Parts: sequence; C-alpha cells; structure tokens
Amino acid sequence: MRSSRTTAVLAVLLLVFGITACGSGSSSSDGKTLTYWASNQASSLDADRQILQPELAKFEQQTGIHVNLEVISWPDLLNRILAATTSGEGPDVVNIGNTWSASLQATGALQPFDDATLAKVGGKDKFLASSMAATGAPGQPPAAVPLYGLAYGLFYNKKLFADAGVAPPKTWQDLVAVAHRLTDPGKGQWGVGLEGASYTEGAHFAFMFGRQHGAQLFVNGEPGFDTPQMVAGVSQYVDLLTGGVVNPSDAEHENDTEMLRDFAAGKSAMIMVQNYATAALKTDGMDESQYGVVPIPVPDPLPAGGAKVSSHVAGIDIAAFANSKNPDGALKLIDFMTGVDEQKVLNGKLGSLPVVTQAYQDPQFQTPLIATFRGVLADAAESMPMIAQESQFETLIGTSVKELLAQAAGGTKIDAAAVQAKLTAANEQMRTGG
Repeated sequence: MRSSRTTAVLAVLLLVFGITACGSGSSSSDGKTLTYWASNQASSLDADRQILQPELAKFEQQTGIHVNLEVISWPDLLNRILAATTSGEGPDVVNIGNTWSASLQATGALQPFDDATLAKVGGKDKFLASSMAATGAPGQPPAAVPLYGLAYGLFYNKKLFADAGVAPPKTWQDLVAVAHRLTDPGKGQWGVGLEGASYTEGAHFAFMFGRQHGAQLFVNGEPGFDTPQMVAGVSQYVDLLTGGVVNPSDAEHENDTEMLRDFAAGKSAMIMVQNYATAALKTDGMDESQYGVVPIPVPDPLPAGGAKVSSHVAGIDIAAFANSKNPDGALKLIDFMTGVDEQKVLNGKLGSLPVVTQAYQDPQFQTPLIATFRGVLADAAESMPMIAQESQFETLIGTSVKELLAQAAGGTKIDAAAVQAKLTAANEQMRTGG
C-alpha cells in the first residue's frame, strides 16, 4: 500500500507530466511469461529487438519462461512508466534511466531491492560501486540494479581534425575555437553536432555545465535552477548554436539518430555523446579507427566553486514492478541480464560498459576507448541528484534548454537574460508543483 507521502509525490509527478491513468502492457499470471519493457540502446528500436531476442530465447531455454519484449523510445519511456504506476497495467520488468531511480522509487511502484531481494540477483557486491550509487535515494533499499554503464565523451573526426591541422581540445575554450575552425556552412560542415530537441540531453548538459560553474541544483530541498551558476552553465551549451558552430537544424533532433549519421558522414566534426554511440557509429559505417574520444573539456580556469565534471554517472538500471504477478520470474530475468555472460554479450553489442566487475576481464573491454570512458566515470563524473524530484528537474530544465535551442535556431536572440527568464520560470514551476 502506498503511503500518503508517496501518493502525494506521485500526484505531483502526474501534474507535472500530465499523465492520466491509461497505461498499456500487462503483467502475466501463469508463471511462464513475463512482459519486459526495454529502453532504446541501439541505433533503432528494431536493432534493439534483434540484439535482445536471441538472449531472451536463451533465458526461456534455461528457465521455461517466455518474455514478451517491447522496446520503447526514450522520449516515451518515462511517461509510459508513470502511466503504468497508476493503471497497474505495467510490465513485470523495465529498464529505467538511472537518474530516474529515486523519483520512481518514491512512487512505490518498483520492487525494493532489500538484502534478501539483492541476494536473488547475485548480491550488492556483484555490481560496480559507482553504478550501484545511482539506483535510488541514499539510505533506502535500491529501486533497481545497474544494467548498462554509460559515460559522456567528446567524439572527434580524425580526418577533419588532421586536414585542419588541429588537435583534440583540452579546454572548453579550445573546443569552441576548434569548432569555429571546422565550421564551413557552405560545405555543409559544422564544428559540433547536437541532439537539440532531446529534453534528457538538455537536462544532462545543464547539470554537467552547471556544476562546472559551481551550481547546486537543490539546497535543503529547494530548487536553485536560476542561479548565476546555472545560467552560465546553460548558456555554455546554448552558445554553441548561437555562436554559429552548430547546424540550426540540429535543434530538431529529438533522438540521436540524425546526429550520429551526420558525424559518421563528416557533416559535424565533434559530438558529445555517451559511449553507446560506438555501436551506432559502426552501424552507420564509421570504423572506430576513424574517430577519437577524449573527456568533454571543462573551462580553464574553472569558475569559482566549479567542479571538473565531464559526465554524470550515466547508465541504465533494470527494475521489477512491485505488482508483478510473476515476481520470482522477474528477478530471474534481472539476474540473467546482469550475469557475467550476458553482460559481455549485451554491452559488447550495444557499446555500453559492463556493470559487473568480472565482465571487464573480457579483452573486448580492455581497449583504450573503454579506458577513456572508465576514466571519465572514475575521475570526472558526478551523479545527478538522487532525490524524488529528479525526474521533474529533468523534464522542466531539459524542456527549457530544448526551447532555448529551438528559439535560437529560429533566429531569436538568446542572451543571459533570456536564459535567466526561462530558468526562473522552470524554478517557479518546480517550487510550486504547478
């Protein structure tokens, strides 16, 4: 039974997201089937299905449990999950962005992973400590366990850099200067490619760049979205487009598909994206030898109070719905997906990082590229706030950034005052729950 507190939290979430109790999908009751909502990790929903279906067939062969798979795009996933929490018609097992874990935990819809439950999926020590830190609010049983590890990096086109005689940037100022050197609209070539219409990307960069300027998103539970530090961080991101090094049409990119294809085709020289992109770029015909990856550079010197944050602790968690009619089967599937063998197969095909230590003994995860991303996670990454309001923050700030980029692409002047006004409106909406 949900407490009045969690019901209130859910009510706020529903108000913010405009969700009605109309979910889809259904839990099974015969013990022989499961419904699994997977997130879009590959270059397309169909590519995800082609990767997951053979693995789920292995699971069925081992356990006798058939899995009904649905792959859901990122723009739809959170709304589908929130709708399922009210309708009771959700899946048995679901992938969630790890930044959502505390928000979804507060709804009471997910099976808590207390010690006994964790033991059924291999125990807490099976997983990387950094990934386990992003599975729910501190001091509470995790709402999920890690599935795929991710970190941001700056991908650059080696040929375009060599032709221009420039080196990978080591500071943010270098990045902007190199981007201008590599931008030639007449040739259809731009310095940086963006996924401008993705609210999740907007939220991630607002957090990362805000932290570089010393921003604190929440202080004693109160939002601080419109501080000078956050204005500076969001402006740092939006200025890439207003500065003329991003194709204005990138503001329409809701998914990463077009951004990655443009990079693979040499239409953009740099992109800031998570490590899963390695698999998608291969699908787009770009060999790993054709690009390099370095940490996203930070301003030099860092602003007062700023932190060296080149990524958030990104990743995908896997959770069981608390009202599953096949709870034992759900945990068996989670244990299977996070087993060493499946971690090697799935992360190898999807370009993500294993979340279990033993999988890193496989040679495919001992390359310089993987070492770069592991280094970012270890030395230059911070977790997004693990609080119940996190998903509201992502939606409000991410949407604000998305709208600023769209306005800039349409020719509207976006200066610090415009950023301030947009963030103040988001802050007020967050504060009042309206």
